[in-house]
Amino acid sequence: MKFLSIFSNTSGAGASADEAEAARRANAAATLFGIPKSERTPAVNAALSSMAGEIDSLRSEVSGLAEALRDAETMADHDPLLPVFNRRAFVRELSRLLSFARRYDMDASVVYFDLDGFKTVNDRYGHAAGDAVLQAVCDVLVRQTRESDLIGRLGGDEFAVVLAQLGAEAAAVKAASLQHAIEAEHIEFEGETLSVGASYGLCPLVLDEGVEIQLARADEAMYAAKAARKGLRRTA
Repeated sequence: MKFLSIFSNTSGAGASADEAEAARRANAAATLFGIPKSERTPAVNAALSSMAGEIDSLRSEVSGLAEALRDAETMADHDPLLPVFNRRAFVRELSRLLSFARRYDMDASVVYFDLDGFKTVNDRYGHAAGDAVLQAVCDVLVRQTRESDLIGRLGGDEFAVVLAQLGAEAAAVKAASLQHAIEAEHIEFEGETLSVGASYGLCPLVLDEGVEIQLARADEAMYAAKAARKGLRRTA
């Protein structure tokens, strides 16, 4: 009988691709459920093939859902404009790093950046120009830091970088280098060359304090530096 040949251990030379696939699914299901060959009637083989097809479909659906979940997690953790952590994810990752630093007595520092002149770019050239500036600044920070460091956009034109495994002196040198790199960046936008300054505050990680307190301290240091820079510009 032709129906019986579909579910034989080898499909005949004249079997169609669909028939061969049905036989493959039936054999796989029979192996999975431990059904002996003697019990594999045509009806059982048909049921096994159908069941195996449903299992394949479910596996594919689960794989798609897992991929969608990974994409959703990535979107939830990252800034909507830039390829760096948003504030929520940055705070979470900094908390993890702080726990690691406490356990292994590791040095690290938080650098809080605020862009000088960013509002002027937005007001004069529009938000698309502002977005181009933010992307360029982000690119600088990514290029100039290590994979072990953390980068986050905390809101607006404010960024934070955690320099892992650097003592206070080395972190101060690196923070100044990042500031200079940001200010040296020139962004071409619709025939205009744009640039911004950067003020920063540096806070060595204190192992017995919470993350938000340390971010607040770095933020305060940044505003003090920004005020000093403005004072220098007025005096000059």
